[in-house]
Amino acid sequence: MNLHGKDIKIFSGNSHRELAEEIAEKIGLPVGNASVGSFSDGEISVNINEVVRGSDVFLIQSTCTPVNDNLVELLIMIDALKRASAGRITAVMPYFGYARQDRKAKARDPISAKVVANLLTVAGADRVLTMDLHAPQLQGFFDIPVDHLVGVPILAEYFKNKFENLDDIVVVSPDVGSVTRSRKFAERLDAPLAIIDKRRPKANVCEVMNIIGDVRDKRVVVVDDLIDTGGTMINGIQALLDMGAKEVYACCTHAVLSGPAIERIMKSNLKELVILNTIPLTDEKKIDKIKVLSVASVFAEAIERIYGDISISTLFTQQDA
Repeated sequence: MNLHGKDIKIFSGNSHRELAEEIAEKIGLPVGNASVGSFSDGEISVNINEVVRGSDVFLIQSTCTPVNDNLVELLIMIDALKRASAGRITAVMPYFGYARQDRKAKARDPISAKVVANLLTVAGADRVLTMDLHAPQLQGFFDIPVDHLVGVPILAEYFKNKFENLDDIVVVSPDVGSVTRSRKFAERLDAPLAIIDKRRPKANVCEVMNIIGDVRDKRVVVVDDLIDTGGTMINGIQALLDMGAKEVYACCTHAVLSGPAIERIMKSNLKELVILNTIPLTDEKKIDKIKVLSVASVFAEAIERIYGDISISTLFTQQDA
């Protein structure tokens, strides 16, 4: 594995070109010249149209919808860069798809997150830069270095500036597994923490059981890493309102928003959903209730630190401080 390249180059697949351009602009570089398309039969076609020999290459690609196309694009671009003798290749994945398939929930289940980690390594990636993996221990699935950024500081700062008075704010974890993330968010707002105790009978179906904590007459902020169909969030919002919450806001790092998610959000009593732009928001999903914040500055700084051989852990410390 190469440890450093002679210069820095930024490339992007088709999944989130807008974010790649924003990151590159903050670093002061153009996005590299590459053609990424498909042949008539649907196979991915990649051409790297500039010299990358010996360069430190950062390839920006979120593996969001269409997940498999974006993943294969990433793998083939990594291979193209490797065969073009790039000095070091970092897969910059603001959203890491398949992260929820991280264990055997029942007999004969695959652990797809591990398969994807293996594919990235075999394709030729030297390291991975990502944000808010569904479970932080997924970093152990990789045999290459993983730099794991967190979205809580960006989201918490928004709400800190939004509310003049934080005395009636309660931060809510949507489930027991998200308590650590929600607690860090609550600490930044100096707010108490409540937890939604829920049961999930099957995938994308959630039954709310109980609210642990006091939310009566409070403005509530629900903090999650990812919102997919929105069923979990909407059930949680209704449960919080039933328990006497005055207003309910929600925020997440990754807005997958598949299936009926937008319709559910529009019909719900949610005041506002704040998301990060790790996944591009299509026009039909741009509704008044959704506020988008950028992660470009955080990724740009992380890329510059990796290229400059500067500690990434100090960036984590700044974010979590």
